[in-house]
Amino acid sequence: MKNPDPVSQRQKKYLLAIKRNSILIQVSRILLFVFFVGLWEISARTGLIDSFIFSSPGQIIEKMGEMLPDHTLIDHVSITLLETLISFALVTVLGIGCGVLLWAFPRLSLILEPYLVVLNSLPKSALAPLLIVWLGSNMKTIVLAGISVAVFGAIMNLYTGFCETDPDKLKLIRTLGGNKKDELLKVILPGSVPLILSVMKVNIGLSLIGIVIGEMIGSKRGLGYLIIYSSQVFQLTTMIMAIVILCVMAILLYALISLLQWSYEKKSENQIK
Repeated sequence: MKNPDPVSQRQKKYLLAIKRNSILIQVSRILLFVFFVGLWEISARTGLIDSFIFSSPGQIIEKMGEMLPDHTLIDHVSITLLETLISFALVTVLGIGCGVLLWAFPRLSLILEPYLVVLNSLPKSALAPLLIVWLGSNMKTIVLAGISVAVFGAIMNLYTGFCETDPDKLKLIRTLGGNKKDELLKVILPGSVPLILSVMKVNIGLSLIGIVIGEMIGSKRGLGYLIIYSSQVFQLTTMIMAIVILCVMAILLYALISLLQWSYEKKSENQIK
């Protein structure tokens, strides 16, 4: 009878340790969240914090119950989610498209790079007021505000990633008679999928930030508008409720992109095997 392979045993122990560590992290996150919510509720009920200013989880749930029957809350959430998804989709397309364009035309990239750096360095809330003044207060302007927050960084990161592709692979394509298009479709884009997914994880949050900024400045709908309006009339529970919903929305959108990334990595591992 053969003895078990020591390398295989070590690999199994290593994989088991990774799985246990992942479970421990997830459980710790949940416990930390429960602890924070419980501490917040207890502090508000016992008077350690002013429940009018800081509200409490119980008050937030009660406020949500008041706003759900007339669909007011659903309308605000749905418009913010719709604008964010449209903005995110356009940022992704523009980021990849412009990154490819700059990679394909190096001289163009040298001309535009300083401008992209300047635009990406602007404060994230600087362009939204100008866009609303120039284009008016409407959904298109809000979406454009969301795009402006994320698109310049996306273009620069993707372009840099495209340029860092293994030159030996590109040389092989050219040796076999391939052209620029073959390099793009067979090496650059397939090899950049992990980078694109990583950039998407960042952009989904930035798009949401841009949308909320736009709604705060020039909209009558959405969670951004709900936050700024409720703060002006001192409905602080409503304001904190909207902020909490934004946090949950950001977590869920990030988790969705992370799931997409995980699926791609699993598929890649299976292909290697």
